[in-house]
Amino acid sequence: MKYPAIKKIGFLFLVILSYVYLTQSGSIFSQKIVRNQFSQARQIENPPLLHLPKSTAILINSAKTQINITKFYDPAYIPIPYPNGDVPLAKGVCSDVVIRAFRTAGIDLQKEVHEDMAAHFDAYPNKWGLHKTDTNIDHRRVPNLQTYFTRKGKALRLTYHRDDYRPGDIVTWDINGYGLPHIGLVSNTWSAASQRYLIIHNIGQGAQLEDRLFDWRITGHYRYF
Repeated sequence: MKYPAIKKIGFLFLVILSYVYLTQSGSIFSQKIVRNQFSQARQIENPPLLHLPKSTAILINSAKTQINITKFYDPAYIPIPYPNGDVPLAKGVCSDVVIRAFRTAGIDLQKEVHEDMAAHFDAYPNKWGLHKTDTNIDHRRVPNLQTYFTRKGKALRLTYHRDDYRPGDIVTWDINGYGLPHIGLVSNTWSAASQRYLIIHNIGQGAQLEDRLFDWRITGHYRYF
């Protein structure tokens, strides 16, 4: 027995469902685009790099240029030249973002940390069982950078007040509550949503610009320039 009326109703029902799905999907997609554009619009450079001290502007600009270039996180030990040595630009760890930015601003942290560590080895953390300096890795270890910045008088008081963190500042964190260190650079990109500056860092997916300042326990705050 055939039921042409029922078939027509079923066909119309499928057409209606398809229409609803397509229109709703388009609406959701459009909403995502609008939200992304709105989010980006609420991130502004304040102040512009041109209004910052020259060394600070170079530091931030260098860190920002690493975004979309340094795409991987790779903690492997790699022999590198000295001074001005670096691992391949497409990869690195959190400290490499800072090291590369400082080098562009005229400060070779590989050389600076090595020389200070060689002269004051006992002042630096003894976490890795080393008995002498290693120019391949010493400057890439966050605790050594913290020690160097502190010894050079660049350390600031730790707070959780957004106004205390300025573009160009260096921040370190304990990201797991058990002493896993991380380091990043405060950008001049201001988030209107959170009312604070975004951080340039590499925590696993390459260099990124993200709102992460207060995501973890802060262990260090430094202002070099």
